[in-house]
Amino acid sequence: MRETIRASLREDLGPAWQDLSTEALGAARERPAVGEVRVKAPGVLCGLDLVPEVVGVVEAAYPGSFRAAHPTTWERLARDGDAVAPGTVVARLQGPVCTLLTAERTLLNLLQRLSGVATLTRRFVEAVAGTRARILDTRKTTPGLRALEKAAVRTGGGVNHRFGLYDMIMLKDNHLTAMGGDIAAAVAEARRRSGPAVRIEVETSSLAQVQAAVGAGADLVMLDNLPPETMKQCVDWVAGRVPLEASGGITLETVRRVAETGVDYISVGALTHSAPALDISMKIRLA
Repeated sequence: MRETIRASLREDLGPAWQDLSTEALGAARERPAVGEVRVKAPGVLCGLDLVPEVVGVVEAAYPGSFRAAHPTTWERLARDGDAVAPGTVVARLQGPVCTLLTAERTLLNLLQRLSGVATLTRRFVEAVAGTRARILDTRKTTPGLRALEKAAVRTGGGVNHRFGLYDMIMLKDNHLTAMGGDIAAAVAEARRRSGPAVRIEVETSSLAQVQAAVGAGADLVMLDNLPPETMKQCVDWVAGRVPLEASGGITLETVRRVAETGVDYISVGALTHSAPALDISMKIRLA
């Protein structure tokens, strides 16, 4: 988390760690001030724990400076996972003008992005309420922000799929092509090389492929871009022997119908690659 924050601030402050706009204020930059973080659109809040971390990195970036000598305090006025209405003040910071201004954009960028992911995830979760389906994320994340975006998915009520290429085997269509399209051979080779502890998922695009994957001993089977009618056939044939994951262009308009087929999971790349940022601002006033 701190590495991500530091990298984000480095984009803003450059190699010399300078905020030229704030430094141009002269002595006014040292005045005590209050900053209120306010939500401007309805959504699900996520990322508040990053507020003191961003401030801390800003203060540490100026060792021996006025910022470091006058630490900023903050008050949490909401919790991650809260459904917030427009106008809600979710945090209040008190400290020098210079710290609040330097931290403002990085702080808001992270809050807006993560709250947007949590908000969209909550909408998908609510859309499948009452079914057995759980909403999964994917690896279609913003480079450098995967851990935070996947945390935002959990905040919205979703479930994390594999974190990366290192913690699970997923034999997708291109992997199967490399094995000549032989699902049984691909699963057997993967199992031989990984051992029993590593889960193996197989991407399928027909009932016949599902049958081959289950017969080969896959731990999880993905139903990729199948119509709901075929998904239901797969669910009925598998009969709970392995979990089934539906995937492929699923939207808020179609997710309920997919869930009603009886699949265990529905993966939605849009949770992290297309979630609109939640509108959040910070207004500063002199204390």
